[in-house]
Amino acid sequence: MCFLYRPISWSNIHLTCRGSKRKAYSKRYRWCILFFTFVCYVAYHLSRKPISVVKSVLHHKNCSTVPHDKTVNVTNPYWCDWAPFDTSSYKDLLGTLDLSYLIAYAVAMFISGHIADRTDLRLYLSGGMIMSGVFTIGFGLGYFYNIHSYAFYIIMQILGGVCQATGWPGVVACVGNWFGKGKRGLIMGIWNAHTSVGNILGSVIAGIYVESNWGLSFVVPGVIICVVGILVFLLLVPHPKDVNCELPDHSDHARVKYVSRSTESLANGEQKIGNDSETTALVPSSNQEKPITILKALTIPGVIEFSMCLFFAKLNSYTFLYWLPNYIAEKTTVSASDAAYTSTIFDAGGILGGILAGYLSDRYKMRGLTCFIFLIIVAPMLFIYDQYGHTVPFYANCLMLALCGLGVNGPYALITTAVSADLGTHKSIRENSKALGMVTAIIDGTGSIGAAIGPMLTGVVSATGWDNVFYMLIAADFIAAFVLIRVVIKEIRHRLRGEMDTVVIVLPKMTRCRLVSLGLLCIFCLGFLLRGNV
Repeated sequence: MCFLYRPISWSNIHLTCRGSKRKAYSKRYRWCILFFTFVCYVAYHLSRKPISVVKSVLHHKNCSTVPHDKTVNVTNPYWCDWAPFDTSSYKDLLGTLDLSYLIAYAVAMFISGHIADRTDLRLYLSGGMIMSGVFTIGFGLGYFYNIHSYAFYIIMQILGGVCQATGWPGVVACVGNWFGKGKRGLIMGIWNAHTSVGNILGSVIAGIYVESNWGLSFVVPGVIICVVGILVFLLLVPHPKDVNCELPDHSDHARVKYVSRSTESLANGEQKIGNDSETTALVPSSNQEKPITILKALTIPGVIEFSMCLFFAKLNSYTFLYWLPNYIAEKTTVSASDAAYTSTIFDAGGILGGILAGYLSDRYKMRGLTCFIFLIIVAPMLFIYDQYGHTVPFYANCLMLALCGLGVNGPYALITTAVSADLGTHKSIRENSKALGMVTAIIDGTGSIGAAIGPMLTGVVSATGWDNVFYMLIAADFIAAFVLIRVVIKEIRHRLRGEMDTVVIVLPKMTRCRLVSLGLLCIFCLGFLLRGNV
């Protein structure tokens, strides 16, 4: 259905959800929108991945292994590197490159949420995608025009970061408009695979050209996101009301989406859609839906806690996003392209992590506790991978990398999707559909500050050894879990008091003594596995 949509002709009866098939049309639109926004954010992430792949050729591990002719001055150890990254401080330069992009992205994210709630999402997303593609292509043109100015690459990264910030508030607001809370965690957990799919495709595409022509590693993804941006302009339907479709249920408890018309509902300013008095949809009147302010959004319970948690969770995720191919290339003997392909295993594990976290949070209605458990479990996984990842056989390395991706991306995916959408439709703001963009921008914008700090710190800390980088990531995981303690306690209290209408968790009864014994056993097993390496 959504691929027949024309933005100028919303009132066309063949393109709107009317008549006896209104419910069926609504369902088709809903799944089309889910798929279409999935493709949109795949394109966003696909275009921001190349820099992590290209780092390994901007500054080679060892120029003595690079073929050369007699005119090359081989006495210069950096002769094969791309200026201005042909110095011993190249990690600082590359780290600053990431920092400039991510700081611009984080600052623009707060502004982006404000604009997304006040403009046409179709125009906003399409414009942002096309401009993102332009600046991604611009970075690649530095290769073709032999540009060696560090300022040029910094400017491309800053402008690219500003344009990329249009994506997340826009797509989450669009999906939140079409889907209710019923199975939002699982649906958005699957949908959030776009992040990992985009990273995988970006790594593969950039890996194809990285050793022969790294400029194409940027140009090809840039062209792809421009094309998708044009499709967004032609096809996207931002809200069910635009085509008179059924509105989703944003309440905390399950209820029938179509209820009988009553005097009370009309007194509260709700409007009737359709002619059947027994199946009328309750829709907030348009004059009541006003975009909320940042201060109002911060008063929503859970926004501050999840924002701070995402700060540290995204610090972890983006450190892997920007430095994992380089880490693999340095710690092993594989080529730059093989390192790019190997790093996709982390993103494949991230897909499973997002789906698993979404399913568990839906199953037990405890999103905070789900994030907390993932964060606590992934910390020892990171330590084990750092100690053994480069010494074990390739298949074992891939398995460990996938488990790390599962643990790191699970809470990150859950917070940026289902949690953001839940808080953006919280009862305290009366289900105002124009609050989604602002709430999403606050949460993801705070997380993006962590995403900016992580890669920057990695560029500095990695000079003292990669072990210290992993210690930093482990500490970030524990802090992320700690800031959620208040939310976790509140969820557990609700569970014990029976305030949440959910399926009861069936767990064996365990005394404190048994819990302590189990914890000591886990610690003993971990110590046994790591003996001689600590």
